[in-house]
Amino acid sequence: MSNIPAELSYTAEHEWVASTEQDGVVRVGITDFAQDALGDVVYAQVPELGSSITANDVVGEVESTKSVSDIYAPVSGEIVARNEGLDGDPALINSDPYGEGWLFEIRLSDAGQLSGLLNAEAYGQQVG
Repeated sequence: MSNIPAELSYTAEHEWVASTEQDGVVRVGITDFAQDALGDVVYAQVPELGSSITANDVVGEVESTKSVSDIYAPVSGEIVARNEGLDGDPALINSDPYGEGWLFEIRLSDAGQLSGLLNAEAYGQQVG
């Protein structure tokens, strides 16, 4: 069974969403299930600071020794932070997908979007 933290929200495309200390800003990454399926991550492309993204659009990609996978925006809003640490060490996505391996942060255009995401139990049923 994959590691699925209960406090996070999830998408059917294997991204997780976490609230941050800033009101209306969420942090996004890929799930333990996704990084495990990808294998060793060698490159991560994430959206540029200040860019506007729309939920369900492809906003980046993660490349592994096995394949390239798209990153989908779980919510709509503006990119307010990106994990620069991945530029030098994309394997953080494998070693710490819910911590140091986060991808980017979004200032939500509408906080109500979060209600459309999966909870840990629903995501667990999808990947189980």
